[in-house]
Amino acid sequence: MLHEPATPAGKDPAGPYKMRLGVWMFIFYALFYTGFVAINLLSPQAMGAIVFAGLNLATVYGMALIIVAFVEALIYNAMCSKKEAELERKAPKGKKAASKSNKKGRA
Repeated sequence: MLHEPATPAGKDPAGPYKMRLGVWMFIFYALFYTGFVAINLLSPQAMGAIVFAGLNLATVYGMALIIVAFVEALIYNAMCSKKEAELERKAPKGKKAASKSNKKGRA
């Protein structure tokens, strides 16, 4: 039995862009999360304060952390897909044809 990848793997021309974008998004989220930890460390009573619709700060901030992570994932996917499509259009014709023929040869 032959064990090969299902799809051909090669160099990802959008790789450096994806890495840079991911690092910046991670830094943003880490700072946002640091704010949550800092409030808990420096003023834990503040987390009990009602801030929105009868919910305390801990609940609102916790939900915001989840929502921000989800939104960042959607943004990352959209921006990376856009960059891949842009690089695909700019690729020389020979490389496009070669990559398509590789896909046809695989089952």
